[in-house]
Amino acid sequence: MKIFFLFTFSTFFWSPFEQAAASVHYDKILTHSRIRARDQGQNVCALQQVMGTKKKYFSTCRNWYQGAICGKKATVLYECCPGYMKMDGMRGCPAVAPIDHVYGTLGIVGATSTQHYSDISKLRGELEGRGSFTFFAPSSEAWEQLNSEIHRNLIDNVNIELYSALHHHMVNKRMLTKDLKNGMTLVSMYNDQKLLINHYPNGVVTVNCARVIYGNQIATNGVVHVIDRVLTAVGNTIQDFIEVEDDLSSLRAAAITSDVLDILGKPGHYTLFAPTNEAFERLPRGLLERIMGDKVASEALVKFHILNTLQCSEAITGGAAYETLEGNTVEVGCDGESLTVNGVKMVKRKDIVTSNGVIHLIDEVLIPDSAKQVTELGGAQQTTFTDLMIQLGLASSLRPEGQYTLLVPLNGAFSDDTLRMDQRRLKTILQNHIINVKVGLNELYNGQELETIGGKLLRVFLYRTAVCIENSCMVRGSKEGRNGFIHILRQIINPAEKTLHEMLRNDKRFSVFLSLVKAADLDDVLSQPGKWTLFVPTNDAFKGLTDDDKDILIRDKNALRNILLYHLTQGVFIGSGFEPGVTNILKTIQGGKLYLKTVNDTLLINELKSRESDLMATNGVIHVIDKLLYPADLPVGNDQLLTILKKLIKYIQIKFVRGSAFKEIPLTFYSPEIKYTRITAGGSDNEEKLKKLLEDEVTKVTKFIEGDGHLLEDEEIKRLLQGEAPVRKEQPTRRTQGGTARRRTRLAYP
Repeated sequence: MKIFFLFTFSTFFWSPFEQAAASVHYDKILTHSRIRARDQGQNVCALQQVMGTKKKYFSTCRNWYQGAICGKKATVLYECCPGYMKMDGMRGCPAVAPIDHVYGTLGIVGATSTQHYSDISKLRGELEGRGSFTFFAPSSEAWEQLNSEIHRNLIDNVNIELYSALHHHMVNKRMLTKDLKNGMTLVSMYNDQKLLINHYPNGVVTVNCARVIYGNQIATNGVVHVIDRVLTAVGNTIQDFIEVEDDLSSLRAAAITSDVLDILGKPGHYTLFAPTNEAFERLPRGLLERIMGDKVASEALVKFHILNTLQCSEAITGGAAYETLEGNTVEVGCDGESLTVNGVKMVKRKDIVTSNGVIHLIDEVLIPDSAKQVTELGGAQQTTFTDLMIQLGLASSLRPEGQYTLLVPLNGAFSDDTLRMDQRRLKTILQNHIINVKVGLNELYNGQELETIGGKLLRVFLYRTAVCIENSCMVRGSKEGRNGFIHILRQIINPAEKTLHEMLRNDKRFSVFLSLVKAADLDDVLSQPGKWTLFVPTNDAFKGLTDDDKDILIRDKNALRNILLYHLTQGVFIGSGFEPGVTNILKTIQGGKLYLKTVNDTLLINELKSRESDLMATNGVIHVIDKLLYPADLPVGNDQLLTILKKLIKYIQIKFVRGSAFKEIPLTFYSPEIKYTRITAGGSDNEEKLKKLLEDEVTKVTKFIEGDGHLLEDEEIKRLLQGEAPVRKEQPTRRTQGGTARRRTRLAYP
């Protein structure tokens, strides 16, 4: 009766206590396991077992829905949750497990080998006696996996060696999983040896990197947690291990050179992926010598192998990114029993536990971008550019101590025709992708100009979801190296050489459009500096247009300007700079709206396909179309014009409102380049000189202002150009000794 009362009291006492602690990771995962198995009956938990192994896990949602752990298929098992047991003839696990002292509890949880060793080492009496203990009990499989020599030494000296080893698994107070905080250090009952506790977000709890596989089995004098390996004593730091391990002499030299070794001797919770000597020997000699000769690079190299968190192998059930001391991240994952780093199986030996962390030996050296030269940053998709850099001698011209930015097109950007070009021309193309300063992605801004080593100025365009350099937009993958940045681009950069007007004039496809531009007096708009996007119809868009039709268009200048300026927008808009599949609305100079979007890398303007996009000009960009654009909401009031437009535009219904007229669009939407000429005149021939100057150099002056010594200010010049009379400022006449008055007038001409 007393046993039953004690059993019942303990059950009701501990259950609410454990439920209150459900905020910790282990308990949360256990709760999810209960929910997944609720159809199996009361107090049943769902586990995943890796196929071909005995490894079982209370799984995260990610592993559960993937049906795999460490990339290996996992089967679902249903077992009684910790602390419960089955009853004959009843569904689920309706009974609580019996409560006993720690020694008896070892048998209840199936740790029979540990129970046996406790018996023969004379530890049984202590485990049955008074106290409050935590026993991290190795499973029977864990004892079988122990190194045979160590195992034999323990069995040969049960009263000292085995007794001490078991004491090393014990803590002199009760610690449930909720009490086992991540990064905690406990003191074992053997020689005050340290036990390093980690409690991971995926619910895995480790002690000296041994995983708790069955936790929180309450005993009358403590608690038992079953673990998956036998613990060994931990005494040395990571630094101590490196200093005495012969196979890490190359790493030791690099750590000493970079002043990093001392860090690994300090208290902490580090993970070191330690490359062996063989791993260093695989590196190209020149590369290793350069890095070791550069203290900044060597420090980055060593720190890139160190995490500031302790990552035991048993806690890794899927891939995750971890920040290194160098500042960048590495991807640590698993493939079956193997650990992977950045997706590569390279771990030779796992879980060398020290007093300040854990070491995993690897057979490759991890080289961070910060230790690489900018020419070494390219990946598998940029090999064409980097190979050409070497072949054309450009890579060797970039000094290790210099500062550069490489704008690297993807391999697919280089066509066969490009690769067959004369080497001098090809070298010029590549030079247009090399900037002589170090410019990071977050330093780029709209309108910025970057000068290449070839002397070209490249413009930067920033959009909502894209950054473009001239005609080419970036893709993800910018990196910073020791002496520069690399940015990945979709296309080869074509620096602008001509204005919009010059490009139209030099391409016969646009002769009709250009003639209409000239007739509408819009030549200057396309010739002078600015930032425009021009949608240019080819001559095909004007098929069926007779000379008479053209004359009718030209005579109605307002109509012609409305039509042409509907093809022009303020700002430079690169086709690949638009977010794919999303409609972008641009206001044209005419006032109407254009609707642009990209679908399958094709630019659509009002649903019309651009036949060629992103032709760069010094004052904007051209997108080629084969239809004339017209605003759908703009009515036509002239029968002749309606007939002409219907010949050219068949993809929309043009509105006809008799008598409606096109609005006048004055050329005030752009600022013409203003030039100043300063003249000083004196003597009787003053008027003749002024007249000659006007005839020879001034193409258009709205008003001429006469005055004594009146120098026109900038605002006055603007009013003058717009046909307004400037405000006159009277100034006293200045005379030179022995001469007549000198009049100085500054004239403006477009």
